[in-house]
Amino acid sequence: MALGSLLVVVCVLGYAWGAVRLGDRIQVLAVARPVAAGQVIAVADLTQVSAADDPGVLLIPVAQAEEVIGRTAVVPLLAGTLLTPSLIGDAAFPPPGKVTASLALKPGQYPQGLTNGARVAVFVSATGTGAEGQANPAAKATAAPTRLRAVVLGVDLAGDGQGSTVITLLLDASDGPRLAAAPEGAVVLMQTAPER
Repeated sequence: MALGSLLVVVCVLGYAWGAVRLGDRIQVLAVARPVAAGQVIAVADLTQVSAADDPGVLLIPVAQAEEVIGRTAVVPLLAGTLLTPSLIGDAAFPPPGKVTASLALKPGQYPQGLTNGARVAVFVSATGTGAEGQANPAAKATAAPTRLRAVVLGVDLAGDGQGSTVITLLLDASDGPRLAAAPEGAVVLMQTAPER
């Protein structure tokens, strides 16, 4: 019986400690409406929300709103995104060490429902398809495709007028030449989980 009572007391104290910790909340900035990468952040783009006070997460307090307004979104920001210093930058876009690239991709070369801000793996193979969409018989498919990492900046479903969707990516500058040298039909995008 004493052990049972002790267990009840420990559980009650644990719950009380957790409730107090969850009660430590601060007012921080969040995105009120979608903001494109490179777009200047305006007052109307920001909203105030309550978030848990976690020293491991660098959220921007409401008191620093004036320092955020007029700066640029480094990546596409979706409504509801909590702002951190790494998401906003100077007016220069793309950021140093990054490039933007647009690709005309056919259905099957990218996942349906791809949206701005999505993280993707870009697979570039040494062989592509010809104008008819058939594999190039002269090329050898011996090497595994190269994997690049990118963030989707835009998806233009109207595309190029040839049945392709134009997708704009933000990727490392060092990956730009590999992507630019890809043969026709040699690029496939796969959506990946968001980074934490």
